[in-house]
Amino acid sequence: MSTPPPLDVPRPEYPRPQFVREAWLNLNGRWQFETDRGDSGLERGLRERELADEIVVPFCPESTLSGIGDTDFMEAVWYRRTVTLPAEWSGSDVLLHFGAVDHDATVWVNGTEVARHRGGFTPFTAELRGVAAPGEEAVIVVRARDTRHGPQARGKQATWYANTHCHYTRTTGIWQTVWLEPVPATARLKRPRITPDLGSDSFHIDLPVTGNLPGHRVRAVLSDEHGEVVTASARADLGLCPRLVLTVPEDRVRTWSPADPHLYDLRLQLLDAAGGVVDEATSYAGLRSVAVHGKRVLINGEPVFQRLVLDQGYYPDGLMTAPTDGDLVRDIELGLRAGFNGARLHQKVFEERYLYHADRLGYLVWGEFGDWGCETGVRDDNQRPDASYVAQWLEALERDHSHPSIIGWCPLNETYQNLHDRITALDDVTRAMFLATKQADPSRPVIDASGYAHRVPETDVYDSHCYEQDPRAFAKTMAGLAEDRPYVNTGPGGRTWSVPYRGQPYFCSEFGGIWWDAATAATAAGDEAGTSWGYGERPRTAEEFLTRFTGLVDVLLDDPDMFGYCYTQLTDVFQERNGVYGFDRGEKFDTAALRRVQQRTAACELAG
Repeated sequence: MSTPPPLDVPRPEYPRPQFVREAWLNLNGRWQFETDRGDSGLERGLRERELADEIVVPFCPESTLSGIGDTDFMEAVWYRRTVTLPAEWSGSDVLLHFGAVDHDATVWVNGTEVARHRGGFTPFTAELRGVAAPGEEAVIVVRARDTRHGPQARGKQATWYANTHCHYTRTTGIWQTVWLEPVPATARLKRPRITPDLGSDSFHIDLPVTGNLPGHRVRAVLSDEHGEVVTASARADLGLCPRLVLTVPEDRVRTWSPADPHLYDLRLQLLDAAGGVVDEATSYAGLRSVAVHGKRVLINGEPVFQRLVLDQGYYPDGLMTAPTDGDLVRDIELGLRAGFNGARLHQKVFEERYLYHADRLGYLVWGEFGDWGCETGVRDDNQRPDASYVAQWLEALERDHSHPSIIGWCPLNETYQNLHDRITALDDVTRAMFLATKQADPSRPVIDASGYAHRVPETDVYDSHCYEQDPRAFAKTMAGLAEDRPYVNTGPGGRTWSVPYRGQPYFCSEFGGIWWDAATAATAAGDEAGTSWGYGERPRTAEEFLTRFTGLVDVLLDDPDMFGYCYTQLTDVFQERNGVYGFDRGEKFDTAALRRVQQRTAACELAG
């Protein structure tokens, strides 16, 4: 049975909603904590002793919700907690899960190292077999290193002290849920990969297991609101990844779409030779397709204009961690209320419960990686992402593959480097991340890099970022798409950053960013060094904002070759005050008016 968390445990909800086992124990709450600014803690004995402070997990020490609120640089931080593994889990192995720890983590339990992990956005797991058993105490010690020096996938986290321009307060250490889970000690299910195949009205399920025992089978049962729909099973004693196909009868087919985000329930089982249940988990699945036809991206075979908003997933008091699960829901609802039908999840791998709510609410999203942080300052070889980028991105793909709300992947954003006759690290890693994405998930379109340095000629989607504020000038900038000469971002002096456009689906994946700060709206326009900034000259009134917003949106809605857009951005973030909502999620404009502007039929949808 599951152990309900105490009432005062923050973020008490189950953290892995697409692979749910009944028994688990939430470890959020108060942990011992100590800052290790010189990363000398191992030599000074921090692994063995009690720590000097306390922190509220899963909030990072820079956040106010953590109880620490220290925004200075921390080369390393340490956590410590003693927990008794539930005795009722006797006979099981126990897994210790971390949703995300920024950036390099080492975990010890009862003095034994049980895990190392690099990457601030993706989950990892430690097995406690031989270290701590049900009924025993486990002393958990975590060290997280997070240097500001050298290439590292940081997303929008500033490498200088203050929030400046579009870089924000850092996140160090644990920032997503920590939890325990009992699993069978013999063989067990691993996370499934669920791929919808609307062409055959079926789901393809890769259901890996940890070992192959004689007579074992896997079984999947798909259900809807009327009961069981279809069941499939396969031998689990011949390979590490049994594969199942669940074909939905014609009279039970119901597609997932923004208009009807229908989800089937899914029960997954590992059975022994006698048919007994060895391991069991529940999940869900949405039956939908994503296709490319000419310059259009189709959802379930139909053009659905993607009215996306840039969402950076920051909160005033939690930073990258939503204060509550309800805050994740609210952000999606705010986007829908303003007329957007999805989001580009920008420079951050969002926590999985956000995707769960996007699945439920029919919100289209592009999954992205927080790749910023590989700048070197070397001319023509100025960005050097390393192998860890590929490894971390593959972890994100594995975690999020089965979410129907994700309709595309974007491994990199605004990489910029001159094209010349030498192959650089950026070329290698861009191609590696593109190919890794296509290998891990051939069912969705992939954009090699959003906005700037398109280095992969065969990228499924091509795009640009354009913050021109005059709608007439913006229309001229975007007009070349009809002749296969779309706007392409270039370097200073027109230096080429990208390989040529080859007729792919194209969208303006960042535009707008209209600067609006009601507190200073009546004053003369300032500059980015002030307390507020955005793109272009600040409108003087809300009406002027709406006029500009309407003009820019109309340009893209009226282009029959444009399959979507992404407006910057959903909310203000610290000093960057160009959101359609405030940083506190308060309304800044007539939201109904924004919705009316966006909801008219787009030219690409009229094309049929």
